[in-house]
Amino acid sequence: MPETSPRVAVVTGSDSGIGRAVAVRLAEEGMDVGITWHTDHQGAERTAEEVRAKGRRAEVVQVDLTRLPEAADTVDRLCERLGRIDVLVNNSGTGTSTLFLELGLEDLRHVLDVNLAGPFLCSQRAARRMIEQGSGGRIVNITSVHEHQPKVGAAPYCASKGGLGLLTQVMALELAEHGITVNSVAPGEISTPMTGQEDTDPGTQRRPGVPLGRPGDAREVAAVVAFLAGGESSYVTGASWVIDGGMTRMGPMAGAYLDADDWRRP
Repeated sequence: MPETSPRVAVVTGSDSGIGRAVAVRLAEEGMDVGITWHTDHQGAERTAEEVRAKGRRAEVVQVDLTRLPEAADTVDRLCERLGRIDVLVNNSGTGTSTLFLELGLEDLRHVLDVNLAGPFLCSQRAARRMIEQGSGGRIVNITSVHEHQPKVGAAPYCASKGGLGLLTQVMALELAEHGITVNSVAPGEISTPMTGQEDTDPGTQRRPGVPLGRPGDAREVAAVVAFLAGGESSYVTGASWVIDGGMTRMGPMAGAYLDADDWRRP
């Protein structure tokens, strides 16, 4: 890629939490960043300020991934504003906390649209642009440990994240010939507004059911995304990178609900 063409990333749902941490980290890596938000415009502008403080361009656009397929137009709009796209991070997500027998069809459709259909359509737009540019690219899908393991009360969430995980693998196979790598990043409990831990130091939170004993920090997720978005990961595709402090080795139910360290001793 010519040195005169800065690399450009689009990070959906980057108004807070993991998305904001990813946007800022990619700016630190020298990328201009397209930022999207759904309900928190002020949060998105704060992310943009942090990106610009790193000396990079930032563009902010609202997107509602329940309004498909037109919501995917956002990718094209950001490409036009920033001149190109080299990295897409599908971070936007939502979920439920409702038992399977109590779920309605609209609940299911809402989560599947935001977590699966939205990333599908945004990735299509980004990949077509990357192919047209002719210099390859990176797509990173933020899934969850529930890409791999179930959780009570999260049927639509688990179905959508599992689907996104397999979609990642299919995309990796089909887009490889164009020099586009596709990977998923599967966080466990991360201290973010989504988990009710905004501005919380994860080191102060005790989690006996997690081998490392604490939640994760959004910047720890962002570091892995930055690797996958960078040049050093050029031979990495179709993989799922779990960032969970070892929780999946315990099973997510144990990781969430154990309140003692007895499991550590035989």
